[in-house]
Amino acid sequence: MTEQSGVSGRQRPGLFAPDLLRGSVAVVTGGGSGIGLATAELLGRCGASLALAGRSVERLEAAAARMAGAGIEVFFASCDIRESAQTEEFAKLVLERFGRIDILVNNAGGQFPTPAEDLTSKGWDAVIRTNLTGTWNMTRAAAVRAMIPARSGRIVNVIADVERGFPGMVHTGAARAGVENMTRTLAVEWAGFGLAVNAVAPGVIRTAAVSKYGEPILEARRREIPLRRLGAPEEVAEAVCFLASPAAAYITGVTLAVDGGARLAGHRWPIELGPDERPAAAPGGAEGGG
Repeated sequence: MTEQSGVSGRQRPGLFAPDLLRGSVAVVTGGGSGIGLATAELLGRCGASLALAGRSVERLEAAAARMAGAGIEVFFASCDIRESAQTEEFAKLVLERFGRIDILVNNAGGQFPTPAEDLTSKGWDAVIRTNLTGTWNMTRAAAVRAMIPARSGRIVNVIADVERGFPGMVHTGAARAGVENMTRTLAVEWAGFGLAVNAVAPGVIRTAAVSKYGEPILEARRREIPLRRLGAPEEVAEAVCFLASPAAAYITGVTLAVDGGARLAGHRWPIELGPDERPAAAPGGAEGGG
């Protein structure tokens, strides 16, 4: 059975008004590719001014040029979210440019597949620092410098579908679960400042990074998804944009799954096989690091 094509790109219906976010400033980490790029483009089409952060200046420059050509105001700067000093400096630059930060989308992250017993301390630390500590660094910088003083703001954390664990990626599963708990905690702590904090949990989304895992693995995952197809970056972007918009004004502390129902079905890990019988981990690299 071949993958059924979803509704993506230019074919998607125009559910979001061009002036939905007019006057808002949105920060998107990892905004140079994949889900981050799709999210930034949609926020921009809805009227927001954009500030893109990422490690690859080349990707950010290309993304900014593409969006500027569509009339979207874009600022970008290199920022390693693992370093708190860099996230503080980035927030400062955004405030100097725009004077405010209304929306923060924490999308940047990275991981690699590996059996837990083969994961080194270095690999563990690298993923935890990016996916958990990095998310906190940018969240704190934007909230303390801009949102809390303004008593207004919306934070959306892009995590992963870890409801039933994340076999084969214990490091990122732990980190993403930490971000999900942080989302709920901050939703309560910062509600008094007028901030809303939510998360989006994508399932298997067809991005360039995910495609590196190879078609046999992706096909196996597709068969386990009730909707029988992989997701598109635009579908995650729409969930993020909804949570960042006034339409979600009374929603905070939730995790919205965008996974075709995968969290409710499928095996994910060959538990019937012994360690010596398990398939080798797929090659892969960072996702969403932009």
